[in-house]
Amino acid sequence: MLRFLFSLVIGLAIGAGIGLYVGWVQAPVEFVNSPASSLAERYLDEYIVMVSGGYLLDGDLGGAVERLQILGTANIPALVQETAEKFISDSRNVDDIRKLVALAEAMGRLTPIMDPYRRVTVPGGG
Repeated sequence: MLRFLFSLVIGLAIGAGIGLYVGWVQAPVEFVNSPASSLAERYLDEYIVMVSGGYLLDGDLGGAVERLQILGTANIPALVQETAEKFISDSRNVDDIRKLVALAEAMGRLTPIMDPYRRVTVPGGG
């Protein structure tokens, strides 16, 4: 019985070693030219938030639109609006919501649900 268990463990170790070698060295998965639109929804949302944050830093609406065009969406303002509303409905991070709302507002897509998250500047108050 001990000989059988020893042989089984040795066989499993050799099989695992060969499997790892083939999977990592001989035939690893290669992602070539994968479009950004193939990202999972969670990562698409994170990308849109990052672009919104960049917009807040540089104020370049055209640049933000260009960065979002790689997602392959025909209506970018609607995408930003839907993402902002989804973040609000899901009670996500308030800073992320404010970034999304600022970009949506710059694109002319401000809705009543977004109004409490607008960044309001007071003249002379900074």
